[in-house]
Amino acid sequence: MRTAVTGVLLIVVGVVAILSGVLTPGAAAALGERVWPILAFVVAITVVTELASEAGLFRVLAEQAARWGRGRAWLLWLLVVVLAVLSTVFLSLDTTAVLLTPVVIVLARHVGLSPLPFALTTVWLANTASLLLPVSNLTNLLAQHRLGGPSPLDFARLTWAAALVAVIVPVVVIFVLFRRALLVSYQPEVRAPVDDVPLLVFTAAVVALLLPALVSGLPVWIPASVAAVLLAGAFLIRRPRALAVSLVPWQLVLLAAGLFLVVEAAHALGLEALLATVAGSGEDTGALLRLAGVGAVGANAIDNLPAYLAVEPVADSPARLVALLIGVNAGPLVTPWASLATLLWHQRLTAMGVEISWARYMLLGLVVAPVVVTLATLASVL
Repeated sequence: MRTAVTGVLLIVVGVVAILSGVLTPGAAAALGERVWPILAFVVAITVVTELASEAGLFRVLAEQAARWGRGRAWLLWLLVVVLAVLSTVFLSLDTTAVLLTPVVIVLARHVGLSPLPFALTTVWLANTASLLLPVSNLTNLLAQHRLGGPSPLDFARLTWAAALVAVIVPVVVIFVLFRRALLVSYQPEVRAPVDDVPLLVFTAAVVALLLPALVSGLPVWIPASVAAVLLAGAFLIRRPRALAVSLVPWQLVLLAAGLFLVVEAAHALGLEALLATVAGSGEDTGALLRLAGVGAVGANAIDNLPAYLAVEPVADSPARLVALLIGVNAGPLVTPWASLATLLWHQRLTAMGVEISWARYMLLGLVVAPVVVTLATLASVL
């Protein structure tokens, strides 16, 4: 509810900016034309992932990972890493943080392992693995528009090196930190029965077809919306009680819409000139590291989405835009509010009785975030 209230307040501020002339109606209309496909995708992909979770798809994948782990905790954890990366890359960071987190916690507990390394893996990779494709993060969809609408494969050509480093570094750190908990054996759990096999099979088929469609070059809101309609139709027939208004992430939509309006108004008041001084210019290694650092600090200070929107105008080339994405995507590992996914992740942990203090989380992030951002930026230059 706090997210919704904040979003409404930001929208009110944006409306006041329009009525007072700070933000012209034409600029507001242009902003709306730019962001409505992004918000449509957010709604559609959230419905898809919530219904996929309801059908048991993520639980089945986790149980299969437990069998593939062959009783070795480190191998099971690496399979969770792969699952978290694929989930983030193709279904967005929120899917990994919100839906995959409880699955891996239950998985770890069922086989008698500490859930902490698995939980930390999902939230770190939800952020750092979100660099590769436009669908991986809302900031990427904005950047794709800024770049003139390159295909997902062309976008990946710009980001793949940084994305690879941003995955490897957190994985190495987590293994070093939790090596004693991971270098043990476990007994694979017995597979839980599936409530509705036909529904699970249909859901898996829809998601399997959706993944390549998201990188086909079509506007991503189209295949996501088609998948959402197909799954909603299947659930209407097989499990209508699962269809509820709560499937729609209206709180997130309100917050994103409000942030778009307020940051656009701030640019009209001269924010771009101020940030141009702070973020610098140029495409040499030092300039790109500076820009990535500004993005990371901004994300941890005010959240990654407004940080991206604020700095985007001074990221005036593909190389600078990638550096900014590295900062706002891979850098939000320090403060709880650095990304909405992190807040939602912590809510799930609390609900499931997994304890990790924000002090410990922030201390680890202070160590890891600068290393991830620096090495990923250097990788993007090479």
